[in-house]
Amino acid sequence: MKKILAFFITAVMALSFVVIPAMTVDIALAKDTKLVPIPLELPKPMFIGTPTPMKVDKLEKPLGKMRPPFLAPEGVTNVALDKPVTGSDDLPVIGELEMVTDGDMEAADGSYVELGPFAQWVAIDLEQEYEIYAIVLWHFHKQPRVYYDCVVQIAQDADFTKDVVTVFNNDIDNSLGLGKGEDWHYVETNEGKLIDCKGVKGRYVRSYTNGNTSNDLNHWIELAVFGK
Repeated sequence: MKKILAFFITAVMALSFVVIPAMTVDIALAKDTKLVPIPLELPKPMFIGTPTPMKVDKLEKPLGKMRPPFLAPEGVTNVALDKPVTGSDDLPVIGELEMVTDGDMEAADGSYVELGPFAQWVAIDLEQEYEIYAIVLWHFHKQPRVYYDCVVQIAQDADFTKDVVTVFNNDIDNSLGLGKGEDWHYVETNEGKLIDCKGVKGRYVRSYTNGNTSNDLNHWIELAVFGK
C-alpha cells in the first residue's frame, strides 16, 4: 500500500512539473503582447443632435460621447481593404458591391451600395486566413435609422459551412433562420458599429440585413475588418 501511495504522489508531482511551466509561458506571452488602438479614421458626421425616438425593440441608448478607442495587438490593419465582394444580389439598385471595401466610409451619394428589399447579404473574401479582432460596419449614416436583422459571420469557406462563427446577431425573432440573436438594435452613426471579434480566425466575412426603419432596402457603405 505504501509503495502504491508513493507512486501516486510521484506521478502527481511529475504532472505538476509538466503543466505549470506551460501555463507560465502562455501568461508570459499574453503580458508581452502590445495593445494599440486599431487604425480607424472616422468619416464626418452627417447629422447632429438626438435622433427622433424610434419604436424598435431592444434599441441601444446613445452613448452620448465618442466611442473609446478599441485596442488590439500591434500590427492589426484593415485586411478587407480592396478585397473582392460578393452579394445575394449581383445587380445592386444603386452602386457596386466593391464599394463595401473601397475605404470610403462617407455617407454621401456615390459612397454606398443599395440592394433590394427583404433579406440581403454581402460577403468579403479576405483571400487568406486572418486573426480577426474587430469588424466596423457602416450601413448608412446620412440620417438616423436602424437596420433590422443585422447578422455578421466569419467562416473558412465561401459557402459559410466550415467553422462558421457568428460575431453579431440582433435578429431577435430569427427572421433569417440563422438563429435568434441576443444583440441589440442600434442607430446608424458615422462611428459605425464596432464588433469585438476576439481574434476569431477566418477568411470570409458575411453581413446580413433585412430592411430598415426608413424603407425596406438594404445598404452598405463600408465593412472594415481589422486583423493580422
